[in-house]
Amino acid sequence: MFPAALGCLVASKAYGVTRTAAVPRLLPPGFSLVNANSRSALAGVAGMAIGGGLAGAVARIGPEWSLRLAFAIYVVGTVLAIRLPGRVDSNAGERHLDDTAPLAPPGGGGAASPVRRWRDRIAALPNAVLVSQCCAVGARLLTGFLTLFMAFLMREHPIPGYSGTLVLALVVGAAGAGNALGTVLGNALRRRRPDVIISVALLCDVVAACATAALYSLGTLLVLGLVAGLSAQLVTLGTQAVVQRDIVEAVRTRVFAWSETLLQTAWVVGGAIGISLPLVPRLGFGVIGGLLLLVLLASVRIRVAGRRRARAHAR
Repeated sequence: MFPAALGCLVASKAYGVTRTAAVPRLLPPGFSLVNANSRSALAGVAGMAIGGGLAGAVARIGPEWSLRLAFAIYVVGTVLAIRLPGRVDSNAGERHLDDTAPLAPPGGGGAASPVRRWRDRIAALPNAVLVSQCCAVGARLLTGFLTLFMAFLMREHPIPGYSGTLVLALVVGAAGAGNALGTVLGNALRRRRPDVIISVALLCDVVAACATAALYSLGTLLVLGLVAGLSAQLVTLGTQAVVQRDIVEAVRTRVFAWSETLLQTAWVVGGAIGISLPLVPRLGFGVIGGLLLLVLLASVRIRVAGRRRARAHAR
């Protein structure tokens, strides 16, 4: 079961990257990228709800029937995927991400160092993509931190008068509700610039984390969970839209893969911070709030530097 679960997880990540890269190729007339991503996310939420209900129903016959149902659903999904237009699978002209920037040191031949290669890849990305990735890293840091820090905090130091398990369940539920609300709002805000949506979402994370550090209570924890889930979904939808808009199709899939790797790493780093800090609520949420503020300032700096470069090139 464990190898199968790992395989499903890896396939799910690969599917997400491929699906996101395919959205611009199938975008209907009159649809914005944020709107299309929101519709896709809504379909995913509906699929999880229906699939979970069906799995629970057939599990009454026997636990193996849930897996048999999943197998049948995957077969149907595979057939539908094969029937998609051919341009979804076409990689004609696709280049490696390394090809988007010169990698050799100036003034001579030879291969560039790994650090320089990584720096050149980042420098080759449009400024809006860099800003969106920076904000997305902040949102993932908060998600990873909140997941692990809350789990240990509620086990060791529950809020007086409340069960630690109950508080943890309420915060997780608030985060899930925020995630669903983010999908709906992403669809409603389809006419707004994704860059603005991403920046505002990260700012909300900063305010919620700092408020929880200053006024630690069940109410602020629930608000933080709601805001974290809402912002994570809005940042995800906005980041996807920015990459789809500003990255040429030849390297878009590779940029999505790089982005997903970066964001998964940010989640792990956030969780590691949550584990390493002392289980003091105001200290923990103060630290993550300060880190998010630094990430927000870094995104502003990247945006300003990009505008300066653009003005310099225009001259």
